[in-house]
Amino acid sequence: MKSIHLLYPAFAAVLLCCSGSKPDPEPRPQPPTPPVEVKQAMVYTTTTTGSRFSSTTVNLGKAEEVNFYKVERTGDSFQAVDGFGVAITQASCYNLLQMPEADRTAFLKEIFSREEGLGLSLIRVCIGGSDFSLDEFTWCDKPGMENFAVHTSDSQYLFPILDQILQINPSVKIIGSPWSCPRWMKMSEDGKTIPYDSWTGGRLNPLHYQDYASYFVRWIQEMESRSYPIYAVTLQNEPLNRGNSMSLYMPWEDQLDFIKQAIGSSFRAAGIQTKILLFDHNYNYDGILSQKDYPVHILEDEEASQYVAGSAWHNYGGSVTVLEGIHSRFPEKEIYFTEASIGEWNYTFEGCLINDFRDIFLGTLGRFGKGVTLWNLMLDSENKPFRPGGCSTCYGAVTLSAQDHKTITRNSHYYNLAHCSKVLQPGAVRVGTKGFQTAGLAYQWYVNPDGSQALLLLNEGTSEVMVNVISGKNSVPLKVPAKAIQSVLWKD
Repeated sequence: MKSIHLLYPAFAAVLLCCSGSKPDPEPRPQPPTPPVEVKQAMVYTTTTTGSRFSSTTVNLGKAEEVNFYKVERTGDSFQAVDGFGVAITQASCYNLLQMPEADRTAFLKEIFSREEGLGLSLIRVCIGGSDFSLDEFTWCDKPGMENFAVHTSDSQYLFPILDQILQINPSVKIIGSPWSCPRWMKMSEDGKTIPYDSWTGGRLNPLHYQDYASYFVRWIQEMESRSYPIYAVTLQNEPLNRGNSMSLYMPWEDQLDFIKQAIGSSFRAAGIQTKILLFDHNYNYDGILSQKDYPVHILEDEEASQYVAGSAWHNYGGSVTVLEGIHSRFPEKEIYFTEASIGEWNYTFEGCLINDFRDIFLGTLGRFGKGVTLWNLMLDSENKPFRPGGCSTCYGAVTLSAQDHKTITRNSHYYNLAHCSKVLQPGAVRVGTKGFQTAGLAYQWYVNPDGSQALLLLNEGTSEVMVNVISGKNSVPLKVPAKAIQSVLWKD
């Protein structure tokens, strides 16, 4: 019996194995439940009475659950947009250089950094002086192109600011515009080749067409040798404005001949890739009947048109609807808006915020515009510096305190630019829309190069408007306040 008891434990183990039953396994840790991904849209809003570029997020919903206030894409695609920006005039540079270095750097990052700020991608610079410089000058004020040289004013003011901007955003595109040719290249406005020794008015003497073409070529080459890429030039700022402190009367006949006889072939011979933009003036051609359809006369000339990328426009007279005819006649040619200003004659925050967003931004972009630049980035609280005979009542996109050179007031143009540049990357393509409409509401849809979607909205009405943006399987529910502009960015 004793031996049987000794064998029992082993026998019992065999019985357990053979019976088919198993001991309970040790509990294993369960993987955490993955979080449900909530897609969101970033929404920026500026109202005329309250929020200024406030940012919020909204959760994307399901498109299938939306039955009202729907806005959808169509299959249409339109132009790619280069971007938005400001004029870096000598006045702007002067004021920026009055700021403490750390404040200036922070402000320029706020304006030009894609990661940390608004990401402005266009700037306009003056080829020589302007009505917003400290003096009148060109880069060749002594007769003879052998005297061409960088002017000390640009070395002192423009170059340090360009260096900072391009360090912050190396992809910025530069558009250059002259306010006057060198005085020794001018003749009287009656067309006689009599010398005209004044910064104000006069015409370009055909005897100096080649000199002036060489001037453009050398200016571009000098700027690019300093790593300032010149994306485009206009041949004359406001060519129908004889009265600015620095100006040159250049009717379409003169611009046409200058392109055909000198600058087109000079650019080609020198390998200059910079775009040539025509006109650079007002929608109403300053009421000069003979100058109506200024760029059309040049683009109709096949020899001249081959050298020209498109046209540039200001809004100090006439209507943006003029661009419809320009595009319909020359759909392959580009359109840029290059200058608008605000000032004592027209400024209220509400009026300029709403009207300029409608007419300059949505108005230009909706008519195949590729970019918008506004006038001075920065003037001080006394509207300075400006030239005698220039604009003494203009405001910049921002105003710098003349007392402390630190305090900045952001004006309506700042917010117009912010709403567009923050959500539209360079290369964004405008696409077609359909769906909900109501009085006072306008919107445009864009697809960015990285696949993100962007919407610009304007509500001119006195009541909040609801919009449901249908994007693939998602919906973006929006509430657009009364008297407000809004921009939205999301990924499906």
